[in-house]
Parts: sequence; C-alpha cells; structure tokens
Amino acid sequence: MDGVLLIDKPAGITSHDVVAAVRRSLGGVRTGHAGTLDPFATGLLLVLIGRATKAQRALMELPKRYETVARLGAVSSTGDTEGEITDTGRLPADPPPLPTGEILQRPPAHSAVKIEGERAYRRARRGERVEMPPRTVTVHRFEQLWRRGGADSGEPETAAYAIECGSGTYVRSLIADLEDAYCLELRRTAIGPFDVRDAVPPPPRGERWSDPPLIELDRALALLRQ
Repeated sequence: MDGVLLIDKPAGITSHDVVAAVRRSLGGVRTGHAGTLDPFATGLLLVLIGRATKAQRALMELPKRYETVARLGAVSSTGDTEGEITDTGRLPADPPPLPTGEILQRPPAHSAVKIEGERAYRRARRGERVEMPPRTVTVHRFEQLWRRGGADSGEPETAAYAIECGSGTYVRSLIADLEDAYCLELRRTAIGPFDVRDAVPPPPRGERWSDPPLIELDRALALLRQ
C-alpha cells in the first residue's frame, strides 16, 4: 500500500494525531505527512503511506493555498486564538499593504522551528525569550476578501484573506505583520495539485480502513509533473 491520502484535518487535533489515526486504521503501515498544520487550523493534510514517505521532501516543497480570518485591533502572543490576547484598538488600513513576492519573514516563537536543536515552541512555553532568525519566503497571492464589524456594529472588526505561498511560509506571521491582527481561523485549501475538496475526514478511532481513498504513488508523482 503506497500512496497519498488527502485528509481534511479538523480543528483541535495535531497533524501527528491524524497520522497516528491513519496508521492505526491501516494496521500499522509506515505513515508520515507532508506539511504540519497547527492544532487550531483546519484543511488539507497530505498523509503519506508506504513508499510515498520517501517523496516527503518533494511534496513539502509544493506551494500552498490558505484562507484565513483575522481579528483586527488586537494581538496574540502566539499569532492565533491559543495565545494571550491583548486589545489595542489600533486598526490596520482598509485594505492594508499586502506584500507579495520574496519577503523576509520571522517565524513565530510558538512554531516547530528548531533553535539549537529544540523546538521553538517548547522554549516559548517555558517563558524563555526566543529570537527567531528571519528567512526568505515567497508569497504568490495575498488578497483581502472581505472586512466587517467594528464599533458601529458592536462586534470586533475582522477580515478574511486568501493567501498562496511557497513552502516554509507562516500565515500567522503574515497576519501579525499587518500589525494589530492575529488569526482567528486558518484553513489550508490546496497543496500543489491537491485540493481539500477531494479530501476525507480522518478515520474514527478504532475503525479499520480496508479500502482507503488512496491516490497511488505513481499517479501522485505524475500530478507533480503536470
């Protein structure tokens, strides 16, 4: 059994949780994934089965598409709903400058980037000050879809953005760099030629998959060459 499963990850579980559920449902077959999603995020996760795990690097380097809803006029210590939230009352322009092309980005301290051999988020959770080295990433599309709420409505001001970016880009950082904004929702809608509309939920605990909706490895690799 060698191929790629398109899984629509729900919020509240880790990418590792999804991989473990698939592994159990398939009787312990070799399993991995191509690109972590934060626990609060939803959307497309490529779960690799058998020999497909050897194609992990090529799959991880594919461009990705996201849709995110941001809270404006506030900041989060983690860039998302799981951090310490501080209302600032300062609002980005409408629309704010939305950078594309090659940009220098500093990953969030609460991320899986390794600093001196240890995940940055582990240091941050201990209260250590984490200095994240900047990296060059590529943003192909960054578009405001809508903006609503505000003082007149009695609701916090929010905005939605569509983002297409290269591997290694942190959407939380793109939103935080708008200043006085953080991610309320984040959904990955596509990875290269693979679309979340073709994805399935993770298998329920204890369920065995006798015929998983697998994209065979040869076909998956052929899609990359199109």
